[in-house]
Amino acid sequence: MRTRKAAVVATLCVGLSAALTACGSGGGDPDAGTNGVGKLDPAKIQDKARTAARSADTVHLSGSVVSQGRTYKIDMRLKKDGGTGRVSSDASAFELLRVGDELYVKAPAAFWAHGSDDGKTGGGKGGDKGGNGAAAAEKLEKKYVKVPSADPAYQQFKGFTDKNVLLDGLLGLHGKLARGDHATVGGVRTIRVTGGGGSGGTLDVSLTGTPYPVRVQRAGGAGQLELTDWGQDFALSAPAKGDIVDYGKQIPSTGTGAALPSNG
Repeated sequence: MRTRKAAVVATLCVGLSAALTACGSGGGDPDAGTNGVGKLDPAKIQDKARTAARSADTVHLSGSVVSQGRTYKIDMRLKKDGGTGRVSSDASAFELLRVGDELYVKAPAAFWAHGSDDGKTGGGKGGDKGGNGAAAAEKLEKKYVKVPSADPAYQQFKGFTDKNVLLDGLLGLHGKLARGDHATVGGVRTIRVTGGGGSGGTLDVSLTGTPYPVRVQRAGGAGQLELTDWGQDFALSAPAKGDIVDYGKQIPSTGTGAALPSNG
């Protein structure tokens, strides 16, 4: 009797399991309850993601980017009028802060000494040499060095804090676009768009609410970035005056070769 009951229960469980499977991944609509972008052509999905990214007030961007043969780890919080965060590689690391047009770099002494010729720190006041150059670099450690707008490094550094410039350089895919699989990134349901069969990069776009891009895998294995906290405000203010060093027309040369990622 017990054997018969056990067999009946087992049969019911198998049947119920099969029914749940059929109702789930097997026969359901993967776009049910979403914002509907998963049903669009891949080019339209990409366009909507770009439009959403440009319209957002803020974003948190983190991950790695390979540019000009060097891998950079990026962790930036960006607004339309500025941003703050850290950029690092095997050769250097620095923090960036921009509030409006005011741009600051904060880095260890090695950052300022790196790339100097015969101990020369570069621009600055007088271009100290030898031990004086090293001493000047030590004084810059843990200070916010103001980058003058006329300095060649200004636009380069600013690009890492410019939301639209940075995203425009990251969101482009290469090759023929194709709509990929439905996926989940950081708990967010997404639709994937690929370029060139995946070799031209991959873009995951949110299927929940606004179709923000949530992950970018760059063409040729040139890095992967997560994009989160869209529209979530954060504090952004200039450093205290006592923490700022103003070098006037030109900051000391860093020799880091930091370059913005490009989709070109």
